[in-house]
Amino acid sequence: MEYTVKKLASLAGVSTRTLRYYDEIGILKPARINSSGYRIYGQNEVDKLQQIMFYRELGLELATIKEIIMSGDFDEKAALREHRMRLLEEKYKIELLINNVEKTLAHKEGKIGMNDKEKFEGFKDKLLEENEEKFGEEIRERYGKDVVEKSNERFKNMTQEEFNKLNELASQIKFYLGQAMNHRDPSSDLAQKAAELHKEWITMSWGTYDKEAHANLAQMYVDDERFKAYYDDEKEGVAELLRDAIFIYTGRRNK
Repeated sequence: MEYTVKKLASLAGVSTRTLRYYDEIGILKPARINSSGYRIYGQNEVDKLQQIMFYRELGLELATIKEIIMSGDFDEKAALREHRMRLLEEKYKIELLINNVEKTLAHKEGKIGMNDKEKFEGFKDKLLEENEEKFGEEIRERYGKDVVEKSNERFKNMTQEEFNKLNELASQIKFYLGQAMNHRDPSSDLAQKAAELHKEWITMSWGTYDKEAHANLAQMYVDDERFKAYYDDEKEGVAELLRDAIFIYTGRRNK
């Protein structure tokens, strides 16, 4: 398919003035000029315009976009994967905001209580107690008493901002794993994003990071039914996907 300025502008939902400006600054040149003097755009130009519009939606300036797409090593597929990742992150943020609004509305309607102690400190204490009951013995056997005690102390002393960040990371991990389950490929961008976020989560929780410990923890998520149930609560196989993704992330071979 070939398009005139007017037809391409209509197809893309931009103005003809915008396309002419893109031509002037060299970011999107027409494929050719016909005998009547009209700009004619082909498939390559359509694809390039799509990329430009993706980057514009992400807030990039035209000068930056031009530098990216005119680069000799510009990879269109890699760019599309990056766009998808950024859009999924925005989707997560919106869903998180919706959830917060719903909880706040329930509080305003008198359905739930949300004083500061209950929202923060009380929840931390309750969470620690629940974790101790469920996993205390197991994690002490695997990682030692000192490591667990230091982790618990670190958790108790977290600021509200740090605590919120920890919870946000946990939600993001499950979000990306849910998306990655569509293909079940632990090497995919989505699965590796989940592994990277999981690294951030345990680093915040433990105060340090070790690849071997990370991989061991991932294996425990599969071996221990209690941990496995947490990740497989909505769909079976999520814990194994996370384990395999972390193995790739840390360089551990899957046995």
